[in-house]
Amino acid sequence: MQKPQSLALTSLLLLVPVPSIGVVFGMIVAPNSWFGSLAFVGSKIWILGLPLAWLVLVDQQPISWSRPTRGGFGAAVALGVITSTVILATFWLLGDVLIDRTMVADMAVQVGLDSPAVYLAGALYWITINSVLEEYVWRWFVVRQAEQLVSPWGAIVISAAGFTLHHVVAMRVYFTWTVVLIASVGIFVGGATWSWLYQRYRSVWPAYLSHAIVDVAVFFVGYRLIFT
Repeated sequence: MQKPQSLALTSLLLLVPVPSIGVVFGMIVAPNSWFGSLAFVGSKIWILGLPLAWLVLVDQQPISWSRPTRGGFGAAVALGVITSTVILATFWLLGDVLIDRTMVADMAVQVGLDSPAVYLAGALYWITINSVLEEYVWRWFVVRQAEQLVSPWGAIVISAAGFTLHHVVAMRVYFTWTVVLIASVGIFVGGATWSWLYQRYRSVWPAYLSHAIVDVAVFFVGYRLIFT
């Protein structure tokens, strides 16, 4: 029988690289092809299904909706507002210097988000559904597995680094390295913050609330870049 540490390491090796692999094939190696689309969608299905299967089949624990019994929503709101303020301030101060609005608008056309109605519908999906799924994967699963291998702070770093990596790959398709590096710092800090919230309150919901607040700021910036 494998030791818990070996199982935890195996789970991380099976999950953490997959989103980046999906982005590489879906957006760089084979964009706009059935193979690229299959790789991208398949990676999404894998990272959503693996944690649940692992919980039931390997950890042999019951499925839970991560009840927020310890609270944490006040801290979540405060951290979300602080992070959003930094994002908006950076945009107002450096946005026109660092970001080519024409390139962003062209990108929106390519992915079908050049209509305000479609853009807002997409933002609603990312804020209400995708953010929950990311917390489920990167905080609930990755943090818990990493905690069996390293210290609590080490688990935060592993989760935040994995969370950041596939975002960096995706952003590099559309933005300069300067923008990508600045944004990746923000993504890493956000991922680390939400991992800490999960560790502190042992529920994905405070982390999700903070994440959703930040996503509102991010999509507001995107709207300004594309439509104004």
